[in-house]
Amino acid sequence: MNQDREITIYDIAGQLGVSPATVSRALKNNPSISAFTRSKVVNLAAELGYRHNTFASNLRTQRTNIIGVIVHELNSNFITSAIAGIEKAATKANYTIIIGHSSESAVKEVAAAKNLFHKRVDGLIASLAYDTTDLSHFNSFIEKNIPVIFFDRVDERSNSTKVIINNYKAGYTATQHLIEQGCKRIVHVTGNLIRNVYAERLAGYQQALADNNITLHEDYVITNDLSEEASVQAAKKILHMHPLPDGIFVAKDISAALCMQTLKDAGIRIPQDIAVAGFNNDAVSRVTDPKLTTINYNGFTMGEVAGQKLIDHLNGVTDLNITSTITLKSELIIRASSLKKGKG
Repeated sequence: MNQDREITIYDIAGQLGVSPATVSRALKNNPSISAFTRSKVVNLAAELGYRHNTFASNLRTQRTNIIGVIVHELNSNFITSAIAGIEKAATKANYTIIIGHSSESAVKEVAAAKNLFHKRVDGLIASLAYDTTDLSHFNSFIEKNIPVIFFDRVDERSNSTKVIINNYKAGYTATQHLIEQGCKRIVHVTGNLIRNVYAERLAGYQQALADNNITLHEDYVITNDLSEEASVQAAKKILHMHPLPDGIFVAKDISAALCMQTLKDAGIRIPQDIAVAGFNNDAVSRVTDPKLTTINYNGFTMGEVAGQKLIDHLNGVTDLNITSTITLKSELIIRASSLKKGKG
């Protein structure tokens, strides 16, 4: 069978020796079809890479002009900016986007990928969930030559194009800034280290300490899910450290803001007692008291670059198969939360 064309219900029916109507009903989980037959149909459909024909009018060209986007959260200024960037590139080229939301769950990410595959998207742009370790749910796209681009949260094992920043350098820069403010006991609060963004920020933090001959204490690296509860608990753990740390680098702004408020509620002065730096330049960083020092990288630009690269590939302008990693710039934005030495 020619795998370059779309698999149809007629192909499945022919292989199983049943009618196309039976296949159609089985794929719709119609109770008139026995569980045994439904199972055979569904398994063969998955094996052959069948996609539900929800856009029949486009079958001749096998193009839907739809791009799928999978993101791990929606309450982040960075992610909403990235989506806006993708949408700008898509709209300019007469594409539309469909968004799948994993809610930081690998299970939901798999479901979102499956749904977008069956929506017959022409390409996929994804930022991985907190706990994704297996990328096999993207195989159906790759097997159908549907291009996949990962952005921000990526997996280095994937051969797909990636759009990222240098998280190692950014982590180093944030830590070095705290050291230059006189900090010597710097805690790092980070997320799941299977994610490139957190592992590389940690590595940058560690190297900055080493380069300044500052001993790394295991207790000073706090790894959690960066949720509200975990952020408050991290701050409480810091409050029980003796001697008290004099600096904190947190891998996410909202978590940094929550840590900072918990410390302030306990009578800690920011930055006089503990200097704080975050990451992402989310809107919260500009409304904390004091305002939060952070690493800024442009979500809109990252989304626009990912979207444009995907569309250029689809239109034959460039070839993603020869593009590995696109690294964008980031910068340290210094605000009052870290300025132990004051402005100067």
